[in-house]
Amino acid sequence: MRRFIGQSSAVAAVAFRQYASRLYTDSHEWILEEGGEVTIGISSYAQENLGDVVFVSLPQVGDKVTAKDVVGEVESVKATSNVYSPVDGTVLTVNEALKDEPGLINQSPEEKGWLVKVKCTEIPKGLMNEEEYKKFLE
Repeated sequence: MRRFIGQSSAVAAVAFRQYASRLYTDSHEWILEEGGEVTIGISSYAQENLGDVVFVSLPQVGDKVTAKDVVGEVESVKATSNVYSPVDGTVLTVNEALKDEPGLINQSPEEKGWLVKVKCTEIPKGLMNEEEYKKFLE
């Protein structure tokens, strides 16, 4: 039993580290940086305000993205919203699952509903940690 508890604690610690290192923009995108690769998505707050997501438009692998420029669109039953890249870089991967299941953004916006992964060399200043983002939303 000790071994199982220790393993669970290690898994929880890794999950907490990832969650704690998530950064947010004032336009409600989030990033999670892991070894020069940044995963980008929209926040839970953003998906709640959009309503049911019905379509997602994403860049192609190999596309260059620039911080604060449009990197995609999320269409919901209420509206279509631009998604802005928080970083400069090159698109490594797009979440192909969103083509068939755009609702993943509603179900799991900060896990399974991620949008793109970008290779970047620098995280820009001015992004908010979770606590700062929560205060920003108030």
